[in-house]
Amino acid sequence: MLEFLDPVEQWFQATFDLPTWLLAPAAILSLALVADLFLRLVVWRLSNVLEKTRHRWDDVVLLALRRPLWVGVWGCAVIALASLGAAHLKLSRVVAYTPTVLWVFILLMIGWAGLRLVRQIKRRLMMPSQRNSAKPMDASTASAVSKLLGAVIFTVVALALLEALGMSLSGLLAFGGLGGLVIGFALRDILANFFGGLAIHLDNPFKVGDWISSPDREIEGTVEDIGWRLTRIRTFDLRPLYIPNNIFSSIAVVNPSRMLNRRIYETVGLRYQDIAQVDGIVSSIRSLLKEHESIDQDSYMLVNFESFGAYSLDIVIYAYTQTTDWAEHLDIKQDILLRIAAIVDEAGADIAMPTRTLHLADPLTLERGEADAHDSDASNERDEKSSSSDMPDRHNGATSSSQRASSPTRGEADDSSENASNQDTDA
Repeated sequence: MLEFLDPVEQWFQATFDLPTWLLAPAAILSLALVADLFLRLVVWRLSNVLEKTRHRWDDVVLLALRRPLWVGVWGCAVIALASLGAAHLKLSRVVAYTPTVLWVFILLMIGWAGLRLVRQIKRRLMMPSQRNSAKPMDASTASAVSKLLGAVIFTVVALALLEALGMSLSGLLAFGGLGGLVIGFALRDILANFFGGLAIHLDNPFKVGDWISSPDREIEGTVEDIGWRLTRIRTFDLRPLYIPNNIFSSIAVVNPSRMLNRRIYETVGLRYQDIAQVDGIVSSIRSLLKEHESIDQDSYMLVNFESFGAYSLDIVIYAYTQTTDWAEHLDIKQDILLRIAAIVDEAGADIAMPTRTLHLADPLTLERGEADAHDSDASNERDEKSSSSDMPDRHNGATSSSQRASSPTRGEADDSSENASNQDTDA
């Protein structure tokens, strides 16, 4: 492996009269120390200098490479020293596998540097340098770009590692074509979610932080994360909602976070007796909206008497506020509605309430003969009722008199006894 050191070994032995086996380890350690010093003095400081320039990507590569380079230098030194030790101990199998181990280690360092580069790219896309005029990219798009680059780097490094370990790349690709079909059927849902997530990142119907809803499903909340399989949404009751990405390819999604204005759409009902004031009220409300500082004058606006309602004269109000913030929109809407109520009151009108008016036909009239017959019938009914009420009283009186006749009282008994005594005296 280190045949190029043979002339150096001969010179080292002739000059210092030391064993030649010490030359190779000393040379390897010396080269590693020089490379380490170069990395610390040049690469580290150069990356700090480039970070302050206006260029966007010049420092990103050095920031991604400097740590893998340092680990790679000392890793290669350790592998070389191990190979020398195995050669000195005559471990031929270890020496034979040394190039493969060295190549696998280098590929791992390349993969590590690639992943670090992907993270640096994502960070720089989201937060460009202050000296650079580039606009920051949203988190979801930057995450999609970094994940795609990471997948490409991982695939390339994995294929290179398999080839380094002795596998045939052409046979591996042929197997992948057949096995991919089988795996595709077995993992069709996972693949559907993967491509659904890719479509979300590419089409960008929403991003992290957006408020979304769907009229087709009970989905509404704030997007917290867009993964390759699931999208996490925080609902308004603060519960996490996990939705597979392929669902978004078959439903409609509303993104209120990207609205340009918020709409005011109200109907004001006046009483029917206020029909004369409707025209003036409509003109006053229209002037109010045109002069209000929070109403977007460039958007569609109308105030009109719309229809005769079931119990009111309906005036439709249609306008847009300049803000998209919900709380601020509600404050503006409240102010406008209160001003409309004042306009209605100043016009001498009033807001209609749900009412119903009942119209009765003329009362029925009876002729004179029918009226007299009706009165006589009524009097007869009253007499019958009174006579029926008196009968029990008369019956009770007769009963009491008969009782008094059949059962003499105590006074009558005394008179009869007194007459009998008088008769005895005369005799």
